[in-house]
Amino acid sequence: MTAAVKGPASYFPSIEKTYGRPVAEWLELIRSSPLTKHLELVAWLKADHGLGHGHANALVAHVRATDAP
Repeated sequence: MTAAVKGPASYFPSIEKTYGRPVAEWLELIRSSPLTKHLELVAWLKADHGLGHGHANALVAHVRATDAP
């Protein structure tokens, strides 16, 4: 039996289904952005890429957690 995915990654299947792009593309887009603050990145994803708040927040939270020193 596999463990259920928790945290921001639990949104990934819905993000891919809703927006038609692989999560890896979204993560790379966030990493390549000159923006650095969490809420700036969330607002940018919502305004420029049409993501909902929860999906944008989950992607940014994942990048920040996995890329943290």
